[in-house]
Amino acid sequence: LPVEETPHAITLAVAERSAHLAASLTLLFGKEAHFVRWPLPELRAAIYARVAPFAMHEAVHGLRESEPARSASMRATPFQIVLFASLGGLFVAALALNASAALVLAVAFMSVFYVGHFLLRTLAAGAGAATFHNPAAQAQPQRGLLPVYTVLVPLYREAQIVPSLMAAMRMLEWPKDRLDLKLIVEEDDLETREAASRFEDEAEVIVVPPGGPRTKPKALNFALAFARGDFLVIYDAEDRPEPDQLKKAHARFQEKGERPIACLQARLNCYNRNRNWLTRLFALDYALWFDFMLPGLERMGLPLPLGGTSNHFRVSVLRHVHAWDAWNVTEDADLGLRLMRHGHRIATLDSTTFEEAAETLGPWLRQRARWLKGYLITFLVHMRVPGRALMEFGAFGVLGLVFFIGGSVLTALVNPVFWILWIIWAATGTNDFHFLFGGTVEGLALFSMIAGNLGCLVLWLIAPMRRGWMELAPWALTAPLYWLLISAAGWLALYDFIARPFHWHKTPHGASAASAGAP
Repeated sequence: LPVEETPHAITLAVAERSAHLAASLTLLFGKEAHFVRWPLPELRAAIYARVAPFAMHEAVHGLRESEPARSASMRATPFQIVLFASLGGLFVAALALNASAALVLAVAFMSVFYVGHFLLRTLAAGAGAATFHNPAAQAQPQRGLLPVYTVLVPLYREAQIVPSLMAAMRMLEWPKDRLDLKLIVEEDDLETREAASRFEDEAEVIVVPPGGPRTKPKALNFALAFARGDFLVIYDAEDRPEPDQLKKAHARFQEKGERPIACLQARLNCYNRNRNWLTRLFALDYALWFDFMLPGLERMGLPLPLGGTSNHFRVSVLRHVHAWDAWNVTEDADLGLRLMRHGHRIATLDSTTFEEAAETLGPWLRQRARWLKGYLITFLVHMRVPGRALMEFGAFGVLGLVFFIGGSVLTALVNPVFWILWIIWAATGTNDFHFLFGGTVEGLALFSMIAGNLGCLVLWLIAPMRRGWMELAPWALTAPLYWLLISAAGWLALYDFIARPFHWHKTPHGASAASAGAP
């Protein structure tokens, strides 16, 4: 912290003095550097007081001031509003003029989305299966002085988890003097602040001031201003990363290629997977997503939406793209797409972080609704200028964005509609819906209904294979019930998108007894 400056010298408060630091700062400031030593807590408090106002402004407004078209602070552009209103008006008019033809077109449109979504997921799962035994995923011997690695852990109303969190952080195989661990707490969350303060000898506690949306990305952006590392990883409070994860990530960041890796997504799954039906299906869902889908999207060169934790970054790149969007409730997926639009390379990491799956329906439903609402917002943000998206993602990339991001939301919304129509037809044999499924549309609708659902069921059956969790495979047969819950979350997400787009459904953690220990 600079405390005094003259034309020829600068005096800085530091926690530790060294010849290397003196040389580096002399070069940085262009004048001789002198030091006064301050106790670390006092120095941190002084830096926080100096930096906090600017860090808060950047955390909330950085992205929307630098790239307003890529910020979710505006849900939809005027063009998008006019476009959707026009399409809605045309559909209502078509219903009035010829209801049968309008409904057939609607069914055909949704069937195309179904088929595209199913085919893309199948291709991604097949491509991801080829990454099972990747030699590059092994942790490599670390040579020389390792860089500082920043670990950001956002906490909100999670005081009871802090001790087990710190136990997991101590297991990380990285030199403790090169680990920049930061516990991020909200100013008014006094209980969590007190719990975190008990570990100030191991971690720096970053207190986020009030202001702007109360979201995880805003808290991460604020803490980023204080990060000291060359590399950075995000963990959630209940996370239990494999101990060698930082080593594996650092090794992958050193890989040579046409473009250096800017971001790595580790694999996620649940340590409380066998608690009940919901956690078993959650674990299958995660296994399919992180063990198959995301590695497959990487191999295919398609947009890769990050998960909400265990994202590893080059800090210089993260700052260059203005980090997370404080206004997006799936800031992780948005950031993954934005990094790719800036030409950066994202890869997956064959290392698992175990976390706690929601064990009851209420928290699970709200969590999934937040994800789907964020996917809808992210889709609208990145399709605001379709021509620019086509240039930056490529034609295949835009198809991936449409069918993987947009398709995830649309299929969740319309699944119950198709299922109800099919159940009524199967139970009664009525011909009342025949006009909807005549001619070519009938074949497309039947394929999306039968092949799509059966194909997805097969994917769920193979999902636990990589981890050898074959006891979960029979539970995959109940996946259609889980998909109905996803549809319920989809409709809640649509309501939230309209009524409270920036509301963050906080998922409570610590309910599982397994959260007290490693998986």
